[in-house]
Amino acid sequence: MPTTYENYIDGEWRDSTSGETFQVRNPADTDEVVARFQKSRRVDVLEAIDVACDAQEDWAETPAPERGAILKRAGIALDRRRDEATETLVREEGKTQSEASGEVGRAIDIFHYYAEKARDLGGIEKSPSNRNAELTTRREPLGTVGIITPWNYPIAIPAWKLAPALVTGNTVVHKPASEAPGVSRILFECLEEAGLPDGVGNMVTGSGSEVGAPLSDHGSIDALSFTGSTAVGTEVARTSATDLKRVQCEMGGKNPTIVMPSADISEATEIVGVGAFGTTGQSCTACSRAIVHEDVYEEFLDSIIKYTTNLTVAGGLEDPDMGPHVSESELTSTLEYVEIGRKEGATLETGGSELTGESYADGHFVEPTVFSGVTTDMRLAQEEIFGPVLSVMCVDSFEEAISVANNVDYGLSASITTQDLSEAHEFVDTIEAGVAKVNEKTTGLELHVPFGGYKNSSTNTYREQGDAGLDFFTSTKTVYMNY
Repeated sequence: MPTTYENYIDGEWRDSTSGETFQVRNPADTDEVVARFQKSRRVDVLEAIDVACDAQEDWAETPAPERGAILKRAGIALDRRRDEATETLVREEGKTQSEASGEVGRAIDIFHYYAEKARDLGGIEKSPSNRNAELTTRREPLGTVGIITPWNYPIAIPAWKLAPALVTGNTVVHKPASEAPGVSRILFECLEEAGLPDGVGNMVTGSGSEVGAPLSDHGSIDALSFTGSTAVGTEVARTSATDLKRVQCEMGGKNPTIVMPSADISEATEIVGVGAFGTTGQSCTACSRAIVHEDVYEEFLDSIIKYTTNLTVAGGLEDPDMGPHVSESELTSTLEYVEIGRKEGATLETGGSELTGESYADGHFVEPTVFSGVTTDMRLAQEEIFGPVLSVMCVDSFEEAISVANNVDYGLSASITTQDLSEAHEFVDTIEAGVAKVNEKTTGLELHVPFGGYKNSSTNTYREQGDAGLDFFTSTKTVYMNY
């Protein structure tokens, strides 16, 4: 019998007022119910908001190093439960064992990072224009914040939002994605074990309409941090704007890797392949387009086809190269885009089919897919697919490669493979993306530098991670002191 888990409100694990639950099933074996979670209603969120508001003043007055010490203990607790969290992530979301373990490790590192940053919280001193005066700034928490996170990185993204929000003195109401809420539960159990005061951190599970909407429209929520689709994020930003709450939304991507003649094709293949098919392509930073110079187009195409056909696909606990889609709807969407590509006239080089047979019968498995002959006017080249589908595009110059790379509505992550230093610098100068990488895959982020996108990939307000994460969750007060 699968375990039924509760909401975390005011330091207690509670059933929702509806008394209803929903199931989370293993995407590699849908006969397995991993767990049940609360099907919460708006009233549950309102209760969480109320207790978070009540707890905020005391939490803000808690010395920052003391808040950091709680995060550190939570990181240590999570490290002790690393294997459990990894297996939960695999069973809920479908990541491979290696991918899930890496993500859990990142969450641990994020908690430790912000625990240490707590000691540096404060302000700056400037030179005043007058004698006998001081001119300083100080950081202050915003108040009570809402956090809405997606299923594709269900422990790393909550960690990189929760940690800076809490360490800067805010109280939090968190809504995890319904496809994979179990690892967020583990995060809150670790925070509880670490001594987080009652009401400071709260987690409520349920649908976006019932649980997510109040976080954007409630007047007592002072800021909202959202990661998810562009369509939903746009609506979240619009709703949040009605009462001028601070908002950041990180959303979709259509990320390119440019392959130039000077590139090592074997290295370029690995960079593109890992970026395209890692995490089953279910990453906002996944490589969706390989934009290849005509001088090496055929060589690269042959190489990436061989790479793709050699990938193993299986349940995540077997630690293959690629796991299943998280849900039937995501699988269906990918298969629909394969059919769109065929109808648009692109050439399906490999993959493109749902995997069937005994080992795949009860999961959401699809072959990693490569299209060639893709042009900029095709939907394959313009729309986020969020699956393991790579479009290989041919260009005749560096300038055309940049033009094609920028010719989308998104601007999250982009990379180039080249040994030409001038090309590398010009790429960084001209690419329209919040993350620019040279000889590196589009996926993968350092935790201590800002992350965010351009164009429809982001609200372009505040960045996440590093010091930028602290900036979003604080206001700056300027103090004039005459004596």
